[in-house]
Amino acid sequence: MISVTVPELGDASDVEVIELCVKPGDRVAVDDPLIVIESDKASLEVPAPQAGVVRALSVAIGDRCQEGDVIAELETEDTAVDEAPAAAVDEAPAAAVQREPTTAEALAPAASASTTVLEVTVPELGDAAEVVVVDLMVAAGDTVELDQGLLALESDKATMEVPAPQAGRVLELCLAIGDAVTDGALVARLEVAGAASPAPAATEAPAAPAQAPIPAAAASVSAEEAPAPAAGAPVSAEGDGGAIYAGPAVRRLARELGVTLAGVTGSGSRGRITKEDLKAHVKTQITAPASQAAGGGAIPPIPPVDFERFGPVRLEPISRMMRAGAANLHRSWLNIPHVTQHDEADITALESFRKSLKDDPAAGGIKVTPLAFILKAVAGALKAYPRVGGSFHADGEHYVLKDFIHIGIAVDTPEGLIVPVLRDVDQKGVLALSEEIVSLSERARARNLKPDELRGGCFSVSSLGAIGGTGFTPIINPPEVAILGVAKLRKAPLWTGEGFEPRDVLPLSLSYDHRAINGAEAGRFMTHLCHLLADVRRLML
Repeated sequence: MISVTVPELGDASDVEVIELCVKPGDRVAVDDPLIVIESDKASLEVPAPQAGVVRALSVAIGDRCQEGDVIAELETEDTAVDEAPAAAVDEAPAAAVQREPTTAEALAPAASASTTVLEVTVPELGDAAEVVVVDLMVAAGDTVELDQGLLALESDKATMEVPAPQAGRVLELCLAIGDAVTDGALVARLEVAGAASPAPAATEAPAAPAQAPIPAAAASVSAEEAPAPAAGAPVSAEGDGGAIYAGPAVRRLARELGVTLAGVTGSGSRGRITKEDLKAHVKTQITAPASQAAGGGAIPPIPPVDFERFGPVRLEPISRMMRAGAANLHRSWLNIPHVTQHDEADITALESFRKSLKDDPAAGGIKVTPLAFILKAVAGALKAYPRVGGSFHADGEHYVLKDFIHIGIAVDTPEGLIVPVLRDVDQKGVLALSEEIVSLSERARARNLKPDELRGGCFSVSSLGAIGGTGFTPIINPPEVAILGVAKLRKAPLWTGEGFEPRDVLPLSLSYDHRAINGAEAGRFMTHLCHLLADVRRLML
């Protein structure tokens, strides 16, 4: 008899039991799920470490447990033989204690004190709810070096490689091309020399593997026999008080979409709500006629048009990045009361200084664009008006004022718009910012940005200066509350008091969340920004 315990939980202090996959008396195979536990970040199945029979379950749905707590007693074939009378052991055939080796065991050499098996997991994904496996870079049996790529993952914004944390041999790849995974999902098992060193913090999160099939014994449990949700089971605050069976990723997506989970029918085991269920529910609500919506308040859908009636057409697939961007922009537009403040900055002196840097040895050949000066000036304005760089707290009762200035820049890529973030802009010079702008833009177009480079911004800048236009109304990038639109620099006659002079005028458009920023504060922010751009020496004060 062996005791099965709660595995390592990473940053989570305790977890909740949300599903029992087996009952006492069930026979399980190696890695069959016994229970499902849930932290505030992920759901995790606790598998059977060996094949055997479940003799007892020590937890019930709704129980909270910690790392190392016993959840089940499992009678394995080995322990059954050990506990049997000696005569019975002598009579038992050798095959009675045999089992099929796992893939990792089949590939591994004989046990050696000089090697160990290291599990590699999906690193922290930042704002991405899930990513898709787009490339397998090694195969089982391959020898890999430290930091060699094992596979490539693609989110809605970027492609990233999962590197080998140590040199070794690939015993098993646990994912396939097309698999959708989340933080902590098991990627591969590596055989490495010596004791495994602790994995980086980002890989220590509990794995969130794809939903595994429930064992036949557990699947045969009738609805009447299924355990009822305990008092501590998840309940939607907006629902009707019934138990809502869904993981944290689904709940987060529901909050972002403004959907009450009480109205969603789950297709998973025990009625568990999946992301597919949630998306299908939203699609049904959007496509339903306005007369069918509660109170008739739904946005009426745009009627479909058969364009082939008018001439030849071609269908072009929409990229994941473009679909995600469209959803984010739509969500922002529907949830945030946008107001746009327009102004013009006289940057004649700034342009003269910028152009002089072209042949200045101090610039080291770095191409300095107006955007670097704009970012520096925006950082100065955010210091003077910190509310413009703040965000609403998730509790809806506080406003977050940030003691850092990270600014996102909108980059146009073939796959769609992406916003990498420059950190600590206020602490960097114009030359350093120019180099970083070029680097981030190039890697954004190559979809080679790291997750940390796509989050943490407190303000965004969208520049169309190289394209044209006299002004536009950019859409805010939540959870930020403001974004600056920059149009094309133009020559304009300005009155100096004695006559008109040709000046370099830069049109600026500040879109802001009117719940966080009032018109007077936005006007003062823009006036201060224009003064800084008119004379960059003010940034030194």
